[in-house]
Amino acid sequence: MQQPVCVIMGAGPGNGAHIGARFAAAGHRVALCARDPARLQALANQIDGARAYACDVQVTDGPRRAVERIREELGPVNTLIYNAGAGAFSNIDDATVEAFQAAWEVNARGLFLATKAVLTDLRNGGGGNIVVIGATASLRAGPEFLPFASAKFAQRGVAQSLARKLGPERIHVSLVIIDGVIDLERTRQRLPDQPDEFFLDPSAIAESVYHLTQQDPQAWTFELDLRPFRERW
Repeated sequence: MQQPVCVIMGAGPGNGAHIGARFAAAGHRVALCARDPARLQALANQIDGARAYACDVQVTDGPRRAVERIREELGPVNTLIYNAGAGAFSNIDDATVEAFQAAWEVNARGLFLATKAVLTDLRNGGGGNIVVIGATASLRAGPEFLPFASAKFAQRGVAQSLARKLGPERIHVSLVIIDGVIDLERTRQRLPDQPDEFFLDPSAIAESVYHLTQQDPQAWTFELDLRPFRERW
């Protein structure tokens, strides 16, 4: 039996790497996709059997070309984790049109393109999973989050529409709302006075993401919010 293939669009040292490791441990062939090939290969080297694929989700045919290579080298895709996210943290006075556009291209348009790229494989396989990594800004827009929040709101809309369209085809689309600061070297440096429990553990996030892909179709989750137990909400 062919190993299942999990594609992670927007793979980095936090969520992307830990999600990739979790799926690899469960027997998946893992394709890590991001813009920087050297950085991406370093991540792939840390995950058993993972492969690196350069992909810029802002380029219209970027996801399609990456998925074509993945299909040729690893096999058809049955799980897409959309972890690509970007956006300027600024208000209406400071935000630029370019920043606003770029945030939308990565978060909403990129998800659209990535889904288009894997959809034939999911349908031909009789079902599969698309997990979108969102943020609190998907639900609440602060004054200094204009480009980012608007793009995350749009991403949530894309995910919800996909879930309602593709659910009857046994393609489970889910959205994970990340509410908190992820435990990374750079976030630790930026917030040196915060205790361990302040941060979201990316390996715990990965476990929740994997669980979503294992749910019984009679009890599927669409939206799951994750936060540290001390986070105010």
